[in-house]
Amino acid sequence: MFWTTGLANQAEVLLPLLLALVLCTGIGIERELAAKSAGLRTHALVGVGSAAFMLVSKYGFDDLLLVDDVSLDPSRVAAQIVSGIGFVGGGLIFVRRDAVRGLTTAATVWVTAAVGMACGAGLPLLAVGGTAVHYLVTRGFRPLARALSRSSSAPRPVHVTYADGRGVLRSVLTECTERGFAVAGMTVDREDTESGTAAVTLSLLGRIPLHPLTSELAEIPGVRSVRLPEEEEPAD
Repeated sequence: MFWTTGLANQAEVLLPLLLALVLCTGIGIERELAAKSAGLRTHALVGVGSAAFMLVSKYGFDDLLLVDDVSLDPSRVAAQIVSGIGFVGGGLIFVRRDAVRGLTTAATVWVTAAVGMACGAGLPLLAVGGTAVHYLVTRGFRPLARALSRSSSAPRPVHVTYADGRGVLRSVLTECTERGFAVAGMTVDREDTESGTAAVTLSLLGRIPLHPLTSELAEIPGVRSVRLPEEEEPAD
């Protein structure tokens, strides 16, 4: 039998796909606005694909159930979504020196797959709730994360690029200490003798917000750029 279900039933299964497209596009828009490596199209495709796999898992083998001595586990196809999405998420995570990037985006792709699966499984309320929780965590938790970071006694990194050989680094360290920070350590990231620039990562101790300090450091003559890690920035 070529068609496993009637045309009317096949039209009905398009509704979960449409819901998955709408919800996962909403998640993708948030990531796109944050300029992440996985944005609108990636999240929309992951959500729609997950919903389609769920629908295939539920309805794609109905004709085989009519055959004697044939039994199927409808969860087998759906279970592979969880494993397969790990390959997509793993490609979004990379390590640069001591910093790990892309974990939040990879987790968002994982949540998007769950939202798509919920749509395909016929659980629209769960899918809408998962999308709402995504926005709560990615947007609403930022002030909490910054507050916890400020209250932490762990060193906080600041990346500074400056003109080498002009005493700029000494002025940067002086400004940090005058602002109430203690320099716990310093790592040389890059030193380009041809262009005369160098880049270092300062590990600063202090519960004062870092953003006013970065503005002051950027005004020091010879400082090319001052950058905070992603978790310290006001918007990721």
